[in-house]
Amino acid sequence: MDAALQDTIVAVATAPGRGGIGVVRLSGKDAKKIAARLTPGLVNTQPRFAHFAKFRDETGQLLDEGLLIEFPGPNSFTGEDVIELQGHGGPVLLDQIVKTCIAFGARQARAGEFSLRAFINDRMDLTQAEAIADLIDAGTASAARAAMNSLQGEFSREVNALVELLIQLRMYVEAAIDFPEEEIDFLADSTVATDLNSLVEHVNLLLLNAQQGRLLREGFNVVIAGRPNAGKSSLLNALSGQDAAIVTDIPGTTRDVLRESIQIDGLPLNIIDTAGLRESPDQVEQEGIRRAWREIENADLLLIVADAHNAKSNGQLTLESCLPLSDRSLTDIGAKKILLLNKIDLLRAGNLDMPDADDVELLAVSAKTGEGLTALRENIKTLAGFRDQHTGTFSARRRHLVALEQARDALIQGQQQLSGHQAGELLAEDLRAAQRALEEITGAFSSDDLLGRIFSSFCIGK
Repeated sequence: MDAALQDTIVAVATAPGRGGIGVVRLSGKDAKKIAARLTPGLVNTQPRFAHFAKFRDETGQLLDEGLLIEFPGPNSFTGEDVIELQGHGGPVLLDQIVKTCIAFGARQARAGEFSLRAFINDRMDLTQAEAIADLIDAGTASAARAAMNSLQGEFSREVNALVELLIQLRMYVEAAIDFPEEEIDFLADSTVATDLNSLVEHVNLLLLNAQQGRLLREGFNVVIAGRPNAGKSSLLNALSGQDAAIVTDIPGTTRDVLRESIQIDGLPLNIIDTAGLRESPDQVEQEGIRRAWREIENADLLLIVADAHNAKSNGQLTLESCLPLSDRSLTDIGAKKILLLNKIDLLRAGNLDMPDADDVELLAVSAKTGEGLTALRENIKTLAGFRDQHTGTFSARRRHLVALEQARDALIQGQQQLSGHQAGELLAEDLRAAQRALEEITGAFSSDDLLGRIFSSFCIGK
């Protein structure tokens, strides 16, 4: 990685496709030299000012004309000399400029390499670098605000404040271990236990906010499942507000997985409609059912849809009748669950007997008329743990949650070492483990393998 970071890199920084303008970005020690060859005749450019330029290839052939802007390091995005070339937004034109820069000595940038260099050169920490990708990928205004908060360092400040508190406690604990002749019985000092409790509370609060941030970034996966003709596709259409799925009276109409992305008050939802679950000799339908189970097993929330009209006519309604499990158990499905009694618009006067079901929310709806859908949306928000208009939210990823959970577990284990065993050395090791987990979030402690995984998910040119 170190050798590759010495190269001057080039890439198109604007999105693929045609547009009014397109931007090619150069970064590295030879960026100015390559730009000078690309724009012969352009001299004495002033940093951070736009200069009109003609872009020519190695034979002097005119490729395009546009603007050149120079950003000298270290006060640039990457911390290196950066040149931005703004031309017309045609893919062929931009590709020719990139190829010419490569002919003059640059290398095609890898995915996320500009952001990686910004991180390596201390222009931003790891959470801020990740926030750039999250800001680009944001699917809702709430997600964009959360990503911008992370980019401005809100998440990093929270983590760094926790690390500082940990360091102060570690200094006290390890000093008492290293200098026993001072006869300081720190294990009997209530300050240590109080500080540990405070740290656990702070980590739990940060974990709660990070879970909210991950919801905004990744969305909540809601899988609609049940028997054929229960109204699953009608429910998908009602929630998405469009005819996304074909609806007929013929059982088994849905053969494949259908996905729609919507939002409820800023909460991104990935709504997934699946094939009706039943025994079928049809090979295509069997494949659809296999795919349905795959989605069910990966769901955050499972909407089990039942035909309330038929259930009342038959005089019975059980979870097993709504969701044929074959060799599976409902407890084996880790997702949160809502049992939806659909088609209540077809019921005559009289109450429907609701089934007994532990750990399953019960709601009655009509996908046709919209009755009960408001209550369903509110239940989805509650089960997702989503809080409306939470201004302090920042963007977070799964790895951040894992690191926070590791830090919390290490601190809780430290509490047990202190209260149960009076083991100062083991407490000190748990505090070290908690600090290391937190520092993985911002990149203060990180491996090349971790950095490679993170930045390879970025787009080229960022």
